[in-house]
Amino acid sequence: MAATLQGKTIFMSGGSRGIGLAIALRAAQDGANVVIAAKTDQPHPKLPGTIHTAVEEIEKAGGKGLAVLCDIREDAQVEAAVAKAAEHFGGIDICVNNASAIQLTDTESTEMKRYDLMNGVNARGTFLVSKCCIPHLKKAENPHILTLSPPLDMQAKWFAGHVAYSMAKFGMSMVTLGLAQELKADGIAANSLWPLTVIDTAAVRNVLGGAPLAAMSRSPEIVADAAHAILTKPSREFTGRFVIDELLLMEEGVTDFAKYGPENGVPMADFFVPDAAFEQALTKVRQQPGAR
Repeated sequence: MAATLQGKTIFMSGGSRGIGLAIALRAAQDGANVVIAAKTDQPHPKLPGTIHTAVEEIEKAGGKGLAVLCDIREDAQVEAAVAKAAEHFGGIDICVNNASAIQLTDTESTEMKRYDLMNGVNARGTFLVSKCCIPHLKKAENPHILTLSPPLDMQAKWFAGHVAYSMAKFGMSMVTLGLAQELKADGIAANSLWPLTVIDTAAVRNVLGGAPLAAMSRSPEIVADAAHAILTKPSREFTGRFVIDELLLMEEGVTDFAKYGPENGVPMADFFVPDAAFEQALTKVRQQPGAR
């Protein structure tokens, strides 16, 4: 399988900034078509990027873009967005479930409207976007569904303190688990991707920890490079995986991680990464003295 996404059409939920945009730009470098289906139509006072600026960046990077205003909690909007994408580019080869809502509050502090938002965007939205893309993916060559969600590591520590968010995020991973088996006969891959370390995104800077945490984070490009590696693999052979970005890139032969940052110090581990994955990463780092 050629390691390129040239001519492939990617339907992405979210993607106007952060990890989603980085994945889109990496695909655009190959000459891919990327549909950005998200809510940010007008500039946000605190968050950079809109669906329109994302498309501008995609086209500057060498791809073709399409901006579609879409709230993935709304069935009719998702159905219309997917139909528009397929008509515009002649089909859909890849579905990337990137959109996600986060609020790390304990149970008593979580308003039900926030619970509904997180589960509506994360778990339900991933299910709905995937569902609408499947008929088009069945017609594609080497079709993939990639979801930005963690391994299904059922430890209480990943839920305590933010039960609502964890339920919503692991719900995305349950979609991967089920679809990988359900779509196996159709040759449609379904995988999840999650970072080993904290990634410098708007959520980190504005919600989780601000500049101090961002200074201990890797850049979104590390997730984008891992996503590219997944999406160029044979869909019938690489499915049902819960991939950790750095571990996959190490398997792909990457030894220099300094380019992903942080500039000073050691990156901080992310939420939801299984203990065994940390041990595996440490072992691989020791085996590759040039890694950081």
